[in-house]
Amino acid sequence: MERVSEVRWLSAREQRVWRSYLHATWMLTEHVERQLQQEAGMPHTYYEILVVLSEAPNRSLRMSELAATCHASRSRLSHAVARLERAGWVQRHACEKDKRGSWASLTETGFAVLEKAAPGHVTTVRENLFDVLTEEQVDALGEICAAIRDGLAPTCEKAIAEEEARCAEAEASAGEPIEATPRG
Repeated sequence: MERVSEVRWLSAREQRVWRSYLHATWMLTEHVERQLQQEAGMPHTYYEILVVLSEAPNRSLRMSELAATCHASRSRLSHAVARLERAGWVQRHACEKDKRGSWASLTETGFAVLEKAAPGHVTTVRENLFDVLTEEQVDALGEICAAIRDGLAPTCEKAIAEEEARCAEAEASAGEPIEATPRG
């Protein structure tokens, strides 16, 4: 990582905004996570995987595409999908054209679980994010989030690519697939 010769310290105003942002996003994330765990028995990560698969053609995606859509490394996603498979919510199968690739498909059971979980999740998001903002604030939040996302995208994509390269290298030397240890 490059060192900046002169640190641009945050102003008092920027410190307040930064800390408010951290606290608000932490609180909302924890609240959504708690709601999904209590009402649906799953973490938000699993819910997002089910949602992405439910919106895909034939409720199926290549694992690499699912990882990209969920903003996760393939190894992290593989671990989560393995748990969803054990629950009977997702099924993995080999890619016919590319023996190294595989597909993840949402099962009927997984779709039923998602249908049951969605109303509580949407209600929680609506009540705790959109209902507390004005229409103008919702628009501003969307623009702000897009700017942050676009600014971080190259850095995050590079980090995921580096992790996948490390896993591929470990797999090649071990001769069998390696799953990264899940974080978070």
